[in-house]
Amino acid sequence: MTLLAVERIKLFTTRSPWWCALIAIVLTAGFSALVASAAPSTATIDVGTTQFGYQFGIAVIMVLAALSVTTEYRFGTIRTTFQAVPGRTSVLIAKATVVALLSLVIGEIGAFGAWALGYAIRPSDALALDTSAEWINVAGVGVLFALAAVIAVAIGILIRHSAGAIALLLIYVLAVESLVQLIPTVGPKIHEWLPFNVAEKFLRGAGGAVQGPPPSDAVLSQGWSLAYFAGIAIVLLAVAIGVAKKRDA
Repeated sequence: MTLLAVERIKLFTTRSPWWCALIAIVLTAGFSALVASAAPSTATIDVGTTQFGYQFGIAVIMVLAALSVTTEYRFGTIRTTFQAVPGRTSVLIAKATVVALLSLVIGEIGAFGAWALGYAIRPSDALALDTSAEWINVAGVGVLFALAAVIAVAIGILIRHSAGAIALLLIYVLAVESLVQLIPTVGPKIHEWLPFNVAEKFLRGAGGAVQGPPPSDAVLSQGWSLAYFAGIAIVLLAVAIGVAKKRDA
């Protein structure tokens, strides 16, 4: 508990997490308002459409998570922490836990805010949360934010430089997975197993939003998609911790 408290204090005493949290919520919820407002009055939108902006919010969350680590390497504060607590594993797990919990809360606020805005703008559309799939579509955003934050923390530990870590994460999340599909013959097969495409399957299942990107082509079920994405996050964090234990801070 002491380590969690220390990591919480370190995280919340800097400005970048607050700005990133605000931007992530605005992007996630704001795109819902934009899509709902722009949709023709003759068309209908569904719950999935209100969550279109989560893909931009998750990119910001990964920046927040990466900065939580790389900033410490930049200013040398992580060296002091490792001197006070020799067990680096517990320190890094505590950091990942705190960042993941914060990301979970941000994701839920953004997702339910997006749904509420969509409902307020298009009250006549079918936006009530009546089924478990619709609840997963909204509440699952926070879960994905938390797991994506763990991935970003792991990348931050491995790279240790803010610019490099953020560039890698943003390029991968916003471009690489989509571009992989362009590889002849094997591209679509590889794309089925890429982590954020699989995470999309957990969120929306086999269906897609009425308006927005097409549904995920991942082959796993919703439950296994979440387990797969979580497994990747845990493996990356374990690798990062193993590397951190073998090199100087």
